Amino acid sequence: MRNEPDVDPESGRPWSSQHLVECLREGARRFGWADRPPAGHREGDWLVGTGVASSIYPVHRMAPSTARIRFTGGRYVADPGAADLGTGAWTVLPQIAADALDVPVEDVEVRIGDTDLPVASVAGGSSGTNTWGSALVVAAGAFREEFGATPDDGDEVSGDVDQAATDDEHAAYAFGAQFVEARVHADTGEVRVPRLLGVFDAGRIVNPRTARSQFIGGMTMGLSMALHENSVWDPRIGQVANHDLAEYHIAVNADVGDVQAHWLGISDPYANAMGSKGIGEIGIVGTAAAVANAVHRATGVRVRDLPVTLDKLLPGLPEPS
Repeated sequence: MRNEPDVDPESGRPWSSQHLVECLREGARRFGWADRPPAGHREGDWLVGTGVASSIYPVHRMAPSTARIRFTGGRYVADPGAADLGTGAWTVLPQIAADALDVPVEDVEVRIGDTDLPVASVAGGSSGTNTWGSALVVAAGAFREEFGATPDDGDEVSGDVDQAATDDEHAAYAFGAQFVEARVHADTGEVRVPRLLGVFDAGRIVNPRTARSQFIGGMTMGLSMALHENSVWDPRIGQVANHDLAEYHIAVNADVGDVQAHWLGISDPYANAMGSKGIGEIGIVGTAAAVANAVHRATGVRVRDLPVTLDKLLPGLPEPS
């Protein structure tokens, strides 16, 4: 492996943790990279190629974000003021709170999605678990320090993400590697992706089931970016002209083949108290590039302007025999 940097090339700071090479090697093993035909080849009417790309996405922790923990009715009620858009916050936040309080998860109730709750950051930028979870860890630590393991009914403590330990000496990123098999019809230029596999270095994984869904969802969005999504702007008024699902195409079930997501599960000692990194976007990053690389290997046509569509492929495809 060449050109692996010891430090972040942009800031010059050492990585908080960096296992990109392991992602590439593990992905290659699982994908069967060494056993593939190195060059593109033809199977009937289909031109077949494989491609790989790497991914990197920063670890964000947003402020302000406050969590409140209260003991009432024999249970711990945690109010991180979070939001769940289907990303798994309802599942992972009770786990984080229970772990920080050192109590069974069934003894923790998490409330989110109410303006009566403390101020919290947005659900975006792969920052939710890092931010809300860090605030919960701070609040739980303060609660245990003040009230111990046997609190009284009504005991309450709040904690803010700004109180969480920060590390400005390291560059914190999630990493990944995506592998793709692409098939391009020699006559029509139709592109199909029967196999997509990703391996990720995203720190400690709080919940494997929700993480797998996040990674697969991200890679599916990357596939959609590669083959379908394209904003058309009206130059007269500066607005998007195809702002509906009839004209802005996205990947649907028929476009998605076998998608596999794997991770290393190596805790990051500097990113946050959980040792985790964000996973919302890292699945997207790299997927489109891997698809374009696989299409190039299959056809010899290099598309540098997404999406990879018929009009960009047909001029370079071999003449029908």
